[in-house]
Amino acid sequence: MTSGGFSLQGKNAVVTGAGAGIGRAIALAFVQAGAQVACIDLDEKAAEATAGEIAKNGAHAIGVTCDVGVENDVEAAAAKVLAAFPSVHVLVNGAAGHDPNGSVLEYSLADWNRVMTVNVGGAFMVSRAFLPAMIAAGGGSIIHIASQMGSVAAPRRAAYCTSKGALIQLAKAMATDHAAQNIRVNTLSPGAIRDQPAGETLRRHGNGTPRVRAEASARPSRATRRNRRGCRLSCERCFAIHDRRRPAG
Repeated sequence: MTSGGFSLQGKNAVVTGAGAGIGRAIALAFVQAGAQVACIDLDEKAAEATAGEIAKNGAHAIGVTCDVGVENDVEAAAAKVLAAFPSVHVLVNGAAGHDPNGSVLEYSLADWNRVMTVNVGGAFMVSRAFLPAMIAAGGGSIIHIASQMGSVAAPRRAAYCTSKGALIQLAKAMATDHAAQNIRVNTLSPGAIRDQPAGETLRRHGNGTPRVRAEASARPSRATRRNRRGCRLSCERCFAIHDRRRPAG
């Protein structure tokens, strides 16, 4: 199978946050391109649902439950994935936790640390868990799902913005560290994706103005659909560019 002329045939991919939203869309796109996919999510039912949808189409996927902010969970999830897929060629770190709105004056240290532990620590721990298998396979691609807010801040999102900016820098550091091992590391920075109830969209992105209420209540926009598709295509290209540049032998 291919997706837009791009093939992942014979490749194994791991996607965290695969139970919903961008992570789910990426997992489905990778399968369409021919990959086997491990769908990791905090929500067991959501992870299994994504894997189940993939299986309906005759492809191979597994659902794995994991809190990426807990080291023991990450190690257990990696062991389960590697038992099913000994080689890993693509890793997408898409898991992100609930972040409370607020400025630095309003966060508790526990709130702040939880956002950093999941959004940044999770990408670190999951990457660390799968890098040895990727290196052993001869190289691959790691993609951190960051955000536009990692570069351009938004009001009352201090923890989230900081965590996504850290992911961008983490990718640069990892790319430098592992280039000699044929590992490519990139980030994607999508905008808002409304795959949640309107009230949650208001809480996270708006202040209840008429315009925001109307946007939150609307059906997903064309821009939202383009954003999801753009993330899928960008993930494919991140791997494709790396694979084409792999030295022979």
